[in-house]
Amino acid sequence: MNTIDLIGNTPLVQLQHYSTEKVRIFAKLEMHNPGGSVKDRLGKHLIERALEKGTLKRGGQLVEATAGNTGIGLALVATQYDIQCVIFAPEGFSEEKIAIMHALGATIHRTPKTEGMLGARRAAEDYAMSTGAFYTNQFETEDNPGAYKETLAQELLQELPTINYFVAGAGSGGTFSGVSEVLQAHDVKSVVVEPTGSILSGGEKGTHDTEGIGVEVWPPFLDKQWIERVEVVPDDVAFRHVRELAKYEGLLVGSSSGAALEGALRVAERIEHGDIVVVFPDGSDRYMSKQIFQYGGF
Repeated sequence: MNTIDLIGNTPLVQLQHYSTEKVRIFAKLEMHNPGGSVKDRLGKHLIERALEKGTLKRGGQLVEATAGNTGIGLALVATQYDIQCVIFAPEGFSEEKIAIMHALGATIHRTPKTEGMLGARRAAEDYAMSTGAFYTNQFETEDNPGAYKETLAQELLQELPTINYFVAGAGSGGTFSGVSEVLQAHDVKSVVVEPTGSILSGGEKGTHDTEGIGVEVWPPFLDKQWIERVEVVPDDVAFRHVRELAKYEGLLVGSSSGAALEGALRVAERIEHGDIVVVFPDGSDRYMSKQIFQYGGF
């Protein structure tokens, strides 16, 4: 085995504090991937598909816009194929993620926080056009949801055949789209979670402190028919669940996981019985500099 063989097949655990006899909530713990997040699956898939297609070659260069986890996943896999990874990341996100990407050999360019992810995407695209680097383009490529159709969705069907609801946050939208498309054929309903300031629910674009999720433009591969409901979760609620998950379940998760848990709890309130699976995308260790457990003055 090599490092990238460790990507996937992450633990699925029942949340004992939040489950009842009639409604069980299970969490897929994606922080157990070698790079620490669900985006390891994406990094592996994007690079290997590009190598297969010939749009990227060993010893070549790729570029992406990311707040961190996708960059970590890409940089991790790039090390195995002698590929140079160039990342454009907006200011203001977790410095731990930036440090990890640096450690994995990535070159990091910071873009203005005021321009958000759209500004980073423009910079990455300009870089690709001027240098000939392969632009992985996570926010638009159909290979993004494909990463999860072939891995995460199949794992969930094998691990919990009784699943009734799937809950996940949307950043690029790939995790939700890929898994939901597969699960819909098995009569599973899917709920997407976003922070206040994201646009899937029709709200105005704005800032938020919950990292890793939040959409500025509707992802082209996200079909509305897969969405049973959009749950908007304020930052304070997401961070409260981060503290509670540590206290009650012994799980150290990032703020997007706290938001996703809130989405699952809202589903649990609406149904009389059933099994809910929620994705916890990453861990709290990469947000310690942002005082993840002290958010709001705690």
